[in-house]
Amino acid sequence: MNRISTLEAFIVIIISLAVGLIAGYYGRRLIAENRIGAAEEEATRIVEEANKEAEGKAKELLVEAKDEIHRNRQEAEKDIRERRRELDRIERRIIQKEETLDKKAENIEKKEQTIQNKEKEVERYQADLEIIRTQQLKELERLSGLSAEEAKNVLLYNVEQEIRQEMAIMIKSLETEAKEEADKKAKNIVSLAIQRCAADVVSETTVSVVALPNDEMKGRIIGREGRNIRTFESLSGVDLIIDDTPEAVILSSYDPIRREIARVALENLVSDGRIHPARIEEMVEKAKRDIDQEVRELGEQAAFDVGVHGLHPELIKLLGRLKYRTSYGQNVLNHSIEVAHLAGIMASELEVDVMLAKRSGLLHDIGKAIDHEVTGPHIEIGVDLAKKYRESKEVIHAIAAHHGDVEPESIEAILVQAADAISASRPGARRETLEAYIKRLEKLETLAESFTGVDKTYAIQAGREIRIVVKPEEIDDLHAINLSRDIAQKVEQELEYPGQIKVVVLRETRAVEYAK
Repeated sequence: MNRISTLEAFIVIIISLAVGLIAGYYGRRLIAENRIGAAEEEATRIVEEANKEAEGKAKELLVEAKDEIHRNRQEAEKDIRERRRELDRIERRIIQKEETLDKKAENIEKKEQTIQNKEKEVERYQADLEIIRTQQLKELERLSGLSAEEAKNVLLYNVEQEIRQEMAIMIKSLETEAKEEADKKAKNIVSLAIQRCAADVVSETTVSVVALPNDEMKGRIIGREGRNIRTFESLSGVDLIIDDTPEAVILSSYDPIRREIARVALENLVSDGRIHPARIEEMVEKAKRDIDQEVRELGEQAAFDVGVHGLHPELIKLLGRLKYRTSYGQNVLNHSIEVAHLAGIMASELEVDVMLAKRSGLLHDIGKAIDHEVTGPHIEIGVDLAKKYRESKEVIHAIAAHHGDVEPESIEAILVQAADAISASRPGARRETLEAYIKRLEKLETLAESFTGVDKTYAIQAGREIRIVVKPEEIDDLHAINLSRDIAQKVEQELEYPGQIKVVVLRETRAVEYAK
């Protein structure tokens, strides 16, 4: 019984499950069909609404298009009306201009007719004038005795002479004015250069005095049988003079470097107190080294003071040697520095190469550093040194031309020449004894008096100018010009002088009468 009840229950469950599955299947199907139907209805509704909205939009667009077409048509019609009005205005103006042109054309025709009439009248007048002119020319030729061509030539000749005279006067005036202006400018430049560059006055000497602590030192300097003094003179190359001068000895030599080495060595020996041949040799060698160092420093200082850079070391040493070289009592190194400054100042005023002028001025007398060791003039030696140490062609040319041995080819060379003359001839630059000075003035006056027709001569401005008064009855104005040139040439040939000498010839004629 239990087994049958369980089977029945199982069968009932199975049947219930089957019925549930069938019911669920048909239920879900029914729900799905209902949903599909609702969706189809919704889609149909949406399509209908979209169609309605599209029809509304189409109607709105159509209305807007019609309105736009209407507006465009109105604007086009308005534009057409304005263009028509503008064309009407233009047409009216053209018509008015045509009328004006017609009137002007009529006026021009009238004027042309008037001009033609006047031209005919002018032609008649010209013909009458030509007849009158021919008659007058014939009458003038008859009265003057000249043909028309001859009269024209005379007139042209007179006009030409007048023009030539006026041109000569104008040229002379312009030349005088230009010369005065050039002289004025040159004087301003030179005076400015001299004012901005002042150097000390130095005097020439060939001896040096060494002070001694006492007169007993003289005997020690001489040494036993004079061996110390002989050793000193042979090693230094100078003459040691021991005389009655108290507490001093004199070193004499024309070589300033040797004299300076001897002075330093002797001062060191006197200060040390040990004076014997070996010590003398040691001190002389030490003095040579000291002087070489001092020479190099002097050259470097000179180049630095002038502002010249890039010089060869050997040129620097040669510049320093110029410190111990004098010319007519003027220290050559100071003179070279002064010439460099003067040339540079004048170059800056003339707006040319300042550095080239300074470099040339500093090196222009470099040959004097070794002119006692090498034969030949200092200019030639200086040119050789500049070439040896690779100075520029412009500097070499300025060195060669600074005394006029070579014609200067550049403004800088001329400036170096002028600066050299200024530095050498300024007051106090070079020492000259009173006796030599007086003799030079007397020679200058005697030379001028040797010419025929000279009445009196006066050397003035320390021999820089000579004024010559001539006899007016023997020397005319043209001869006075030639006389000044002849005297200047003879001065150049026969006299030696620094700088230049101005020769002025004065001729005066006086007429005197007394009223009684």
